[in-house]
Amino acid sequence: MEKLKIAGGYPLKGSVKISGAKNSVVALIPATILADSPVTIEGIPNISDVQMLGGLLEEIGGNVVLNDKEMTIDPTNMISMPLPNGKVKKLRASYYLMGAMLGRFKKAVIGLPGGCHLGPRPIDQHIKGFEALGAQVTNEQGAIYLRANELRGARIYLDVVSVGATINIMLAAVRAKGRTIIENAAKEPEIIDVATLLSSMGAKIKGAGTDVIRIDGVEHLRGCRHSIIPDRIEAGTYIIIAAATGEQVLVDNVIPLHLESLIAKLREMGVSIETSNDQVLISSSNNLKAVDLKTLVYPGFPTDLQQPFTSLLTRAQGTSIVTDTIYGARFKHIDELRRMNANVKVEGGSSIISGPARLQGARVRASDLRAGASLVVAGLIANGITEITGLEHIDRGYSHLEDKLSGLGATIWREKMTEEEIEQLQNL
Repeated sequence: MEKLKIAGGYPLKGSVKISGAKNSVVALIPATILADSPVTIEGIPNISDVQMLGGLLEEIGGNVVLNDKEMTIDPTNMISMPLPNGKVKKLRASYYLMGAMLGRFKKAVIGLPGGCHLGPRPIDQHIKGFEALGAQVTNEQGAIYLRANELRGARIYLDVVSVGATINIMLAAVRAKGRTIIENAAKEPEIIDVATLLSSMGAKIKGAGTDVIRIDGVEHLRGCRHSIIPDRIEAGTYIIIAAATGEQVLVDNVIPLHLESLIAKLREMGVSIETSNDQVLISSSNNLKAVDLKTLVYPGFPTDLQQPFTSLLTRAQGTSIVTDTIYGARFKHIDELRRMNANVKVEGGSSIISGPARLQGARVRASDLRAGASLVVAGLIANGITEITGLEHIDRGYSHLEDKLSGLGATIWREKMTEEEIEQLQNL
């Protein structure tokens, strides 16, 4: 096991290039199951979720080749082999295997998904969609069994806006007979990205990116080549880092339209931001103002940026209130920020941050992916050395983190943990 160490308090400058979208690739890779010939995905980020999904496709007979930032998947010899546990348990996005395998094989056995612990994240809307398409769904010994004689298009209204359910139903519906209409669909850019891949494979999809998606099922899908959109959450994290510690930082390979809510909040705080077609230039300020924010479904403020943004707010003058309406339990980073001398507390579904605070380096632990990003932001702000454990969470979503930050002038490195440190961590 390793720990990440950051010597904070130094200004950053330069440019950083954003990788392909993590929240796209975890759906794009399972989507290749639906094809009858090889699919190549360009812009693959170097994250552990990609490695795990590639391994899962190999388990069911796929031929997976990963070269640098390009992955080619040949699904020709895939079979509907049960995947009850193992890697599935470590990966929230493994639930996309349900829709893809159901769409191709009309059956699947998938273990209940794992991933970050962010409170209740039920898959009832996924199951509702599968059943509407004609599948029988049962929970047997901790695994979801899906069976269908055939899939038929249906009108499906999602009771809550869900990115995962929207994509999963799309995956099952593209090879169903007839038309499927998904109402109250999620609108995230990643959904458009998945629809673009499926359309390149021969699917007939209209309305992706709106709240009504129409899908006319087809019998076969072919292989294709697809390029992933830039990761708006990674981009947002580096924009926040630049606002917190940067002199002037250029964030490259980004779609500013995907980050309008973040950019608006930063400008409200007093951060200078200039945007172009695929770049964002950030110039920080020593006089940041407190702001309130509430996470909402897209195009509202992303829940995935709430935690790193909280670390930035420790630098702002006044009291800020951050409310997460998506994941009410997404505040496990708060206790760790308090270890670093942040004046912050949780009340209900909100965190209250009073600033500015002089953060101090400390030993802290990432409890989930975006909490880890929050601690990296805090470590770059803080005086002294910050040690972060729980790197398996950070590695799920940030490609070449140390290299990119070092390129901006950060002092950041990894060290092997001692046996004593590992034992202490396991006893927490």
